[in-house]
Amino acid sequence: MHWMQQHWLAVVLLAGYTAMLLYNAYLGSRASQNMDGFYVGGRNMGGVVIGVSFFATFASTNSYIGHAGKGYAYGLPWLVMALALVVFTWVSWRWIGPNLRRFASQWDALTIPDYLGSRFLTPEQDRNNHPLRTVAALVIVFSSLLYLIAIFKGAGHLFQMFLGVSYETAVGITLVIVMLYTSIGGFVSVVRTDVMQGLLMVLGSMTIFYFVTTAAGGVGAIAQLPAMPDKEFLFELNGGIPFLVLLGISLSGSLKLLVDPRQISRFYALRDDRAVKQGVWIAVTGLALVQFCIFPVGVYAHLIMSGVTDTDLIVPTLVSDPNVFPLWAADFLIVAIVAAAMSSMDSVLLVAASTLYKNLIEPLRPSTRQLAWTRGSVIFFAVVAAALALNPPGDIVEITIFSGSLYAVCFFPAVVMGLHWHKGSATAVLVSMVGGVAVLLAWIRFGLRGGLHEVFPALLTSIVLYTVIAGLTPSVHAAEVYRPTD
Repeated sequence: MHWMQQHWLAVVLLAGYTAMLLYNAYLGSRASQNMDGFYVGGRNMGGVVIGVSFFATFASTNSYIGHAGKGYAYGLPWLVMALALVVFTWVSWRWIGPNLRRFASQWDALTIPDYLGSRFLTPEQDRNNHPLRTVAALVIVFSSLLYLIAIFKGAGHLFQMFLGVSYETAVGITLVIVMLYTSIGGFVSVVRTDVMQGLLMVLGSMTIFYFVTTAAGGVGAIAQLPAMPDKEFLFELNGGIPFLVLLGISLSGSLKLLVDPRQISRFYALRDDRAVKQGVWIAVTGLALVQFCIFPVGVYAHLIMSGVTDTDLIVPTLVSDPNVFPLWAADFLIVAIVAAAMSSMDSVLLVAASTLYKNLIEPLRPSTRQLAWTRGSVIFFAVVAAALALNPPGDIVEITIFSGSLYAVCFFPAVVMGLHWHKGSATAVLVSMVGGVAVLLAWIRFGLRGGLHEVFPALLTSIVLYTVIAGLTPSVHAAEVYRPTD
């Protein structure tokens, strides 16, 4: 009772937020009467809402807790990551969105394996059970699982420190909320919720930046750090981490904006090319505001905290400190960061569950109850991810960067080159995926990432293999599907 009296604002905001989630789930359920409605909102959504959904989906607890905390370890060069994310958001909307929207509509594709099957398989091949679709689906399911584990970890730490409950209970609370509205409302519910969450996230990131810099002594207080013992590395190009490795982390984290199914699935839902042109600046501006407010937080934390061993705990600790955030601001931020977590979790869940059912389960066990099976897949996938998050395999950024690296080496040639080059075949895609992943894992296994991040050699291998084999094998009905951007 005392806690509720003290944090009444958080209680009111969370109650209102939860009510809106359930209302959006109800509206989404009415719009999700078939697979097309549940997966991509009937392909009839505007650019503004999809633009907000795009940046809200990306800026999760990975940004608010993981990326913000890493500034403590890597210093100002970590801002390179924020810049890369903004640039690749623009590239995604400019070079991927228009063609992918048209192609997905033309082929009635609902998932990335659907796109790959339509683009690279001949009519004579079995498009439902071909290894290309199966392997692509397995990559998406595995990478999505890793990403969900990271988001559960971030949300769990936040609820644990704010509510004073165990980590396990905190993860359970997160699970119940996101599982309910995603399984009921589908894509429409997710996008409607993202619009609300996107606004909260922009306000939340500005609030974090203001109060953290104020507690540190003002924005200009960062100039004190070079004179402090052991703080010079924060301003050195290779201080916290070799710069080539940092570039690799930035590349693997930002390339997925071009190929990550939870991001590019937004393009499937746009009604026309005009909507693409509307959405690009909403997505770029929103992501820039969020990232450049929260990435410097870890650097300023050096003026407030010491002896940090887990950078994922920096933001939750600061938010819980009354000397940094007044009670009302901390209560608001709890809701904003919860919104950040939910906005990514619902999209990852929807993409993973849709792929799990449509591209792995349905080919083996066809059913007339497709929506029921998909909703069941959402629940199953959420429970598995939450269970694994109870003992996560690494920190938030480490997990999500590896997930992004997998997406980059597996799907960059097939998506980017497949949309802009008329050559290509299923063999080229499969060999590029296998070769890229092999180099990625070998680079990590033999400890070579200290000088050069694994995404560079792995992605280069993937692109070269795709290019060579695509040039040597017959192109698949390219004249029917290849159309350059208008």
